[in-house]
Amino acid sequence: MSLQSPAPAAGADPLPLLEPHLPPPPPFWPPAPGWWLVAALLAIALIAFAVRRHRQQRRVREFQRFFDASIDAVEGAPARIAMMSELLRRAARRRDPAADRLGGDDWLRFLDAGQSIPAFSAGVGRSLLEGGFRRDVGEQEYAALREIVRGRFVELMRHEGPRRSWRRPSTWWPSHSARRRA
Repeated sequence: MSLQSPAPAAGADPLPLLEPHLPPPPPFWPPAPGWWLVAALLAIALIAFAVRRHRQQRRVREFQRFFDASIDAVEGAPARIAMMSELLRRAARRRDPAADRLGGDDWLRFLDAGQSIPAFSAGVGRSLLEGGFRRDVGEQEYAALREIVRGRFVELMRHEGPRRSWRRPSTWWPSHSARRRA
């Protein structure tokens, strides 16, 4: 038994094969629903990034305006340098609550922490230590000091500080404090 197909008849043509009909390629527009979702998520991410960046820049401008207004509110270079030191100490407490108690070179090293150039301990920033007590502060020295102090003030103020726990301490809850007293 042979499994061969029967031979065509002597005068008959074999069946002609036609080219298969392919469907048209999918159109470029409108995209599939998944692409709409990707585009929407990308748009939301870009908008969120832009809003966050705008808020950060607005905060920086507010810190700069506050610094400038505080410095301009006092008269004389020594008083302004003393105000700069006070503002820096207030801002430093955001990073480290004990930073306002530092003095001398420790204070200047704290201000230089994280900086590529030690502008406070080795530069014009040293005048923060005695500049508030000197009467002969030059205008160029004051202007240079103001710029580096303003930049460092903004950096310290942008620091969020330690993260707070979402839970309140147990002493704030009346039921817990009543148990402790009893």
